Amino acid sequence: MNRSSSPYPHPKPPGLPSLQGVIFASVLGSVLVLAAAILFALLPGALSEAADFRAARPCSEVAVPEKGDCLAEWPATVVSTETGRSNKAVINWVTLDGGAAEPPFRVRMRGDGPVWEKLSPGDRVAVLSWRDVVWAVEAGELRQDTTARPGRESTVQLAIGLTLLVVGTVFLRGAGWLHRRRATRATDTPTAQVVVVMAATLLASGIAAGAATVTDTVWLVLLVAAAGCATVWAATALLLRGLARRRTA
Repeated sequence: MNRSSSPYPHPKPPGLPSLQGVIFASVLGSVLVLAAAILFALLPGALSEAADFRAARPCSEVAVPEKGDCLAEWPATVVSTETGRSNKAVINWVTLDGGAAEPPFRVRMRGDGPVWEKLSPGDRVAVLSWRDVVWAVEAGELRQDTTARPGRESTVQLAIGLTLLVVGTVFLRGAGWLHRRRATRATDTPTAQVVVVMAATLLASGIAAGAATVTDTVWLVLLVAAAGCATVWAATALLLRGLARRRTA
């Protein structure tokens, strides 16, 4: 009996990408790109807050402060310091007492120093706030930011959004690559090719996220991320082409 006329489907050759793999890569890539789009849609609000904070002036220089938009500074006393953990990360808390005008409150310090290392109960410090948000604590000439400092949220949001976009795009590109391999019934998948693509994805994501943490200028972040990704992907294409030539030689 002629095999080509058999009513039964041909078995999938070993090494041929599965349909489930194509669907998984497509769905995961689409979800990651959609999540990045949502973060980018929410980004203008966070960027606007960061810009307002950078443009704010000390309240002593403002004739009529409105709605706490100026940078306020007021004294407080250290009540206690404590260290906790969240997802294996160390959290440094300081409880401060602002006197009759401000009941005791806690702020989470960013990092371990330089102020955190020197604080003890009873110390007098200066609290820096903006729009009722304590963004830094000063002890003498030393200053340390809190985790509530405006602008940090937009940086993290932009870094995560760029990372999700890069990884999601790679998954969608991979889904198309797997689909073509199924269409041509190509079964040879060199391990080096997969490793190169994974390494390139990690490097491109690192460049994009790193650019967002180094500067808060959005156009510069996007320019560096785009240039970095283009360079990495161009180098990857050349490397894969060289590997293919070596394999066929």
